[in-house]
Amino acid sequence: MATVTYDDDLARGQDAHPGLRIGRPGAARTYGLTRAALQGMRLRVQADVQGADNVAPGGAILVGNHLATLDPVVAAMSLPWRITAFTKAEWFEGPAAPFFRFMGQIPLRRGDEGSTEWALAMASGVLTRGDKVGIYPEGTRGPDATKLYRLHQRVLVPLITGNPDVPVHVVATTYGNGSFGRQLATVRISHRLAIDPASMTGQQMTDIVRDALVELGGFTYVNQYAFVVKARAERAARAARGDDDAH
Repeated sequence: MATVTYDDDLARGQDAHPGLRIGRPGAARTYGLTRAALQGMRLRVQADVQGADNVAPGGAILVGNHLATLDPVVAAMSLPWRITAFTKAEWFEGPAAPFFRFMGQIPLRRGDEGSTEWALAMASGVLTRGDKVGIYPEGTRGPDATKLYRLHQRVLVPLITGNPDVPVHVVATTYGNGSFGRQLATVRISHRLAIDPASMTGQQMTDIVRDALVELGGFTYVNQYAFVVKARAERAARAARGDDDAH
């Protein structure tokens, strides 16, 4: 039986994302240089990392809340590991595309089963090589920085169940005012969560992740998806302006 190589997986990814330049997810040779360049962000963002020593060497799944586009940048510049995160494929099409390619992030297209299966396979390869995988299961940036919104299970649960021996940690990021006019990003990392895919349902595992994020970040939980809450707020804003398409 032929051995499946990284280049084979890369070719599958290109088939799953025709016409999209995806770089080398999980294995970008430019990761170190890009991470070094990001240190210049410290002029604008002051990072306070708490709990990095809770994460052992080797592969780990890091589950974060999602407040800002800055979240993966803060993680990359302030944490000492190579972190490969699932990233909306649309980000590989705009002006920020080079950053995501240089960081070796994994493009994921919503509602596309082929893209999802490939992205999960690439993430499992990252974990097998001993690196970290980042995931933001709220899917959309939360409209309220004090709240955590309902977590999507479509990628989170298969990622955990497909890698049952890999530690799962939550990473709660909050933002405030730092010194010298900089923005303060506080990054709190939990101990390994008590998750056993062999004996737990997907909902039970998701609940453990949710509760850990709520506790670590001091969030209020909202049992609705962030994209639903944002869409409702946008409709209300249009109605208040009297826009014709408000309903």
